[in-house]
Amino acid sequence: MYEGVVQDLIDELGRLPGVGPKGAQRIAFHLLAADPADVRRLADVLVEVKAKARFCSVCGNVAEEEQCRICRDPRRDPTLICVVEESKDVVAIERTREFKGRYHVLGGAISPLEGIGPEQLRIRELIARLDDGVVTEIILATDPNIEGDATAAYLTRMLRPMGLQVTRLASGLPVGGDLEYADEVTLGRAFAGRRSAGE
Repeated sequence: MYEGVVQDLIDELGRLPGVGPKGAQRIAFHLLAADPADVRRLADVLVEVKAKARFCSVCGNVAEEEQCRICRDPRRDPTLICVVEESKDVVAIERTREFKGRYHVLGGAISPLEGIGPEQLRIRELIARLDDGVVTEIILATDPNIEGDATAAYLTRMLRPMGLQVTRLASGLPVGGDLEYADEVTLGRAFAGRRSAGE
């Protein structure tokens, strides 16, 4: 244990996701050794992001205005909605430059162990977006894990009766990977999601 404010800083940093006790200590001592102007800039950005950042009123993505830049973009295809768990997933998909539709951020995934059910996610808002009949396909891009699969299954059961095409991102082997290093689940998904050669 360190004295006073140093330990307080380590404790606060340790509350951040993905930062353990050792990482929190390293960050704290980095900040202590840093130039005061750099630390002030970091503090100012933290305060500013809490003051200015919000969530898009349409899709739930991070935004600085009422709507995010993707929802405001008239070039995006309004017939396609890609459903993701978090805003960071939007960024990952946008980096591919493959998807030209719009997004819907759920704000998590169904996880009974953590007390997260469908009511805690932005599913009602997704259903409300479908009222005008413009959307024809929903792409479910939830994480390929137990929670993501449960969320995708729940949404599929809910959306298919509405006459929408509901698709799920393919999952399987990474490009450049070796079969011998693939785990059973990944290899099994690759077989289940196989497609015709030449597509």
